[in-house]
Amino acid sequence: MDFKEKGKVKKEGQSDTLYFNAFTEDLFSWDNDLENDTNRVLKINARSNFFSGFRELALEEKIFAYLERYAEFDFKIDYEKWEVSFSKVIKNPIHKSNSEVPEYIVQNNIKISRGEENIFIWCVFLAICELTIDGQESYNWVKYIYIDDPISSLDDNNAIAVASDLSKLVRSGINKVKTVISSHHNLFFNVMCNELKKNRCKRYFLHKNGADGHTLRATDDAPFFHHVALLSELKDAVDSDKINTYHFNMLRSIMEKTSTFFGYDDFSKCIHGVDDETLYARSLNLLSHGKYSIYEPIEMGIDNKELFKNILQAFLEKYEFYLPEILVEETKQSSLL
Repeated sequence: MDFKEKGKVKKEGQSDTLYFNAFTEDLFSWDNDLENDTNRVLKINARSNFFSGFRELALEEKIFAYLERYAEFDFKIDYEKWEVSFSKVIKNPIHKSNSEVPEYIVQNNIKISRGEENIFIWCVFLAICELTIDGQESYNWVKYIYIDDPISSLDDNNAIAVASDLSKLVRSGINKVKTVISSHHNLFFNVMCNELKKNRCKRYFLHKNGADGHTLRATDDAPFFHHVALLSELKDAVDSDKINTYHFNMLRSIMEKTSTFFGYDDFSKCIHGVDDETLYARSLNLLSHGKYSIYEPIEMGIDNKELFKNILQAFLEKYEFYLPEILVEETKQSSLL
């Protein structure tokens, strides 16, 4: 929103940025044909600049070139009514072997899922970006592209595919439009970084800086993973002896992710083989179930602090995580101001 408002001020109310965010998704709305329950369509808000060249440029082919990589449904755009209808090939329920009844049929006017809808809108956006970069007159007002977390509801395979497609598009637009992309998805972020590292691009990590709000920190060539940043925060809490009850929840969350990565059926197997593993597992089970607020932190008692330190130390020694000195550097920078 701040990016959008600043752009308007700079251009005296004239938009110069093509957005993909929650507002973009709101340009589409469903008409579910509640009366007959047969002709379900996705309505398009044709008044938006987003669709400046939609009718003249007939984007179906470009949209489908992206869509077929992520999903298994088809679509048709009615430019007179500004609506989209969807179809899907399904197995024919009345088909029998050795009969002339076709095995598969096309089901028209279907209601697609929320995730599929997001994918379709994303593909529309990619097609419009392509036109912008190609210099289509309808989109010559676009100087910037801002993309906010484009992969909600996507599985990891599609997150990688989207990152790969988007990075190719961004590279093709270098020196034509400037692009800003924000995401909280670790995998998407890393794929984008790897794909764009040969080009001139800046990468930042938005880090929560305690009660002082957030800081924007350059990531350089260091890999970024959310769980590594959280472990850094836990290590700093231990070193400063400012350990709060909600830190048990954070440690349990990291262990759950680690367990999933290794294919374990229980997070406690992450600390299998360390001294006092049974005690540690029981403690994590018990102490990570509290509804601890991070906005009103409560300091742990002395015994629980010691227990937390031992569990964290055992976990870090077992897996030898590399922890970037994010918090240490921030402390140094703050002391210089």
